[in-house]
Amino acid sequence: MSMGKKKMQFELQENESIEDCLNRMKKLGYTPVRRTEKPIFQEIKNGKETIYEPVARQIIFEGALIE
Repeated sequence: MSMGKKKMQFELQENESIEDCLNRMKKLGYTPVRRTEKPIFQEIKNGKETIYEPVARQIIFEGALIE
């Protein structure tokens, strides 16, 4: 979690549903304003060739402080 005054980022934790993450945000007084997904790749070397294969994704919600 990154700290900010009016905005904060919440990363979806392993074994946590999106709903759980949103509830965690709400308990801390934040409402979601943006969702970002980043792919996580695995490097596979096949002889001289290198292949990057997606293996997972990282989901981050940006929350704005509820005033």
